[in-house]
Amino acid sequence: MNNSMRGSMETLSSMQVTSDTEGHDIQSKTILCHPEVLAVILRDTTAAYKDYSWQEIREFIETDTITSTMDVSPGRTNTPIRKDSTEYYHLNEKTSNFDLAFRARNPQLSTKDIQVNLHIDVEPQKTYKTDYPIEKRGMYYLARRLSSQLSLILQGTDYNQLSKCYSIFICRDDIPKEDRYSIAVYEMMNTKNTAQNAAARENYDLMTLIVIKLGDEVYNGDKEEEGYVLFRFLNLIMYPHKDDFMANMSEYIDYSDNEELWKEVTDVSTIEQIKYEGMKEKLTEELTEQITKNVTEQITKEGIRIFILSSLEDNIPKERTLAKLQRHYHITKEKAEQYYREFTAEI
Repeated sequence: MNNSMRGSMETLSSMQVTSDTEGHDIQSKTILCHPEVLAVILRDTTAAYKDYSWQEIREFIETDTITSTMDVSPGRTNTPIRKDSTEYYHLNEKTSNFDLAFRARNPQLSTKDIQVNLHIDVEPQKTYKTDYPIEKRGMYYLARRLSSQLSLILQGTDYNQLSKCYSIFICRDDIPKEDRYSIAVYEMMNTKNTAQNAAARENYDLMTLIVIKLGDEVYNGDKEEEGYVLFRFLNLIMYPHKDDFMANMSEYIDYSDNEELWKEVTDVSTIEQIKYEGMKEKLTEELTEQITKNVTEQITKEGIRIFILSSLEDNIPKERTLAKLQRHYHITKEKAEQYYREFTAEI
């Protein structure tokens, strides 16, 4: 069941640029937005996918719906309707976004002619210690995700259109010792019936909150423990990469058969040569040194972008950020300022 998936160049680049991360939300989202990564998370958190392989789950994910710009709004005051009624947008009010929202096929309810989707958001959190309970925020997000499925434009409201929502919070640091590397699941339940017949579970089981707590840079769980495969994977992507990162990651996402990648390897002219020399089975931390200058430059620029956005997230002064860029990436002050202007303009 745990056969690794073929990885894309985009996913590999994200992993390379975040090799020096410190767990910032922006850096985490850079990795989490890829369907290969989401597939591993969903297999061990979403009941509908527990009997499917990672590769199958990857195919269920509607990649064109993955977004970090879907609004989470506080109500309907001053609310025009957005296209597809994905959420409500408030005039003159501060808005916030789901970190990663997307839809994925529910194989248990879908048929050849009708597709039923799950509505999912994944929320990487640098710290579990906030000014509010993470669980309350999660339930609020679920309520907004559920209500956004119905269009307010229509005269009638068809509640049959409602599909199940999952909100998955992944908390990295500041976890109480006794709670580290644990999963909590919160669901709607029917707790009492005075009548003989109870409503079908699918009619009310529409929201599931999952809170995953990590907490240590090193995960020493036992293979027999529940969640071992998932915790080991999340430990790989949520903490700074170790020397054996690519070797461990290949158990989940395999790049050895990616022809697009291997065409970029220097000193080797054909895929056949790579196979002959045994290099495809030895994808390790030396991969970066083997990628051509063009790919390396692309990775470096994305790393600078993440560095700048993370500094803004942490309210680090501009001059301090520019100084760090010059030291870390060995660039001039003028070049650092050019990158700063370019990437701050995105906000």
